[in-house]
Amino acid sequence: MAEPRCERIRMWRWRRSPLRRRCDLVEAWVVLGGWLLALVGGALAGLLAVGAVERAAEDRRAQSRQVSAVLMEDADDKVPARVPADYRVWARVSWTDPDGTARSDDARVAPRTRAGAKVPVWTDGHGRVTAPPLSSGEIGLHAVSGGTLAALCTSGVVLGTVWVVRQLMERRRLEQWAVEWERIDTRNGWKTG
Repeated sequence: MAEPRCERIRMWRWRRSPLRRRCDLVEAWVVLGGWLLALVGGALAGLLAVGAVERAAEDRRAQSRQVSAVLMEDADDKVPARVPADYRVWARVSWTDPDGTARSDDARVAPRTRAGAKVPVWTDGHGRVTAPPLSSGEIGLHAVSGGTLAALCTSGVVLGTVWVVRQLMERRRLEQWAVEWERIDTRNGWKTG
């Protein structure tokens, strides 16, 4: 014997029916508004995040400049870089800023480089050694990643809020049903079950 097939009726909350309650229609509008807000808000948040990441990277690129520094000590293999995949080692370097200020700091250089050798280092707007600025491809990757994360988080917050609102509406609907069942059960002063 075949199992009875249960068909779902799409958009039932929008159709006129004596069984449809006002709260069903409100719930339908809440869900529709939530999905639209999640799509539009997520896209807007993603675009804003992409722009912010690109502007920050371009500002950093504009403030960075490469200078020729002089190695103050031998770069031996005993001082590993902080990043495990980087083959370079830390060593003390000194350079002169364009305004004539003498500076020194630790920088990553090739191992076994002798003191007095010239090495290129990147500095920020305050004269501190920094990592090289991101390339155009890296900026694009960071921007897309940040935009995607912002879009997903925004959409998730909106859809999570819609879920909470639906749960509250469901709780209220169940309370209303309990009151109505109580009224139907006790119409003649006796209980049906």
